[in-house]
Amino acid sequence: MEGLSSVHNLQALSALLSPNNEDEEEDLQKVKPIANLGPGHIGSPAAPSGDKHKEGSTAYVKKNSKGIWDEDEVTEGAHFDDPTDPRPQPEYEIVLKQSVGTEDLFLGLSRKDPSSMCCDSMLVRVKLPDTKASDLVLDVRETFLDLRTPKYKLGLHLPHPVHKHEGNARFITEREELEITLPMNRPMDCINLT
Repeated sequence: MEGLSSVHNLQALSALLSPNNEDEEEDLQKVKPIANLGPGHIGSPAAPSGDKHKEGSTAYVKKNSKGIWDEDEVTEGAHFDDPTDPRPQPEYEIVLKQSVGTEDLFLGLSRKDPSSMCCDSMLVRVKLPDTKASDLVLDVRETFLDLRTPKYKLGLHLPHPVHKHEGNARFITEREELEITLPMNRPMDCINLT
């Protein structure tokens, strides 16, 4: 008796999972046309049912059909990366700096706080042992710093955009260290008023 009921249950389950084709066709005819839309139809204008012409989305138009990437999609400094170059990367550190006066320190009048959003400039310290100042080749972009010497290579993506023409660099011979000070390119807002 138990085996008979389990067979009956399996047959009932099978009937539920595979409906008759006639019932399925009737259900599809009752479904509204809007329900037949899929994920590809999101964002495109709905064309009338008699209109055979389908308009494509104008959200993304590729300018050059033979190009793989658009110039805006490639990160700045990517062309400096050379995996075949055996030179090691030197030690470096990035320090964010603020110009703080007495009105900031004691009175808090300028709304500056210790966060990185209030920083004015970026200091990059690079340790270059056994290197002379005349051997350095430095290229600064808005978001990338490229430093090359005969012994070292540094390609550094900067954490914040900088003014590439307004920075300065100095080589400290005693410590064999290069210090690069770059003013940060901040948008004007209520915190960065200068």
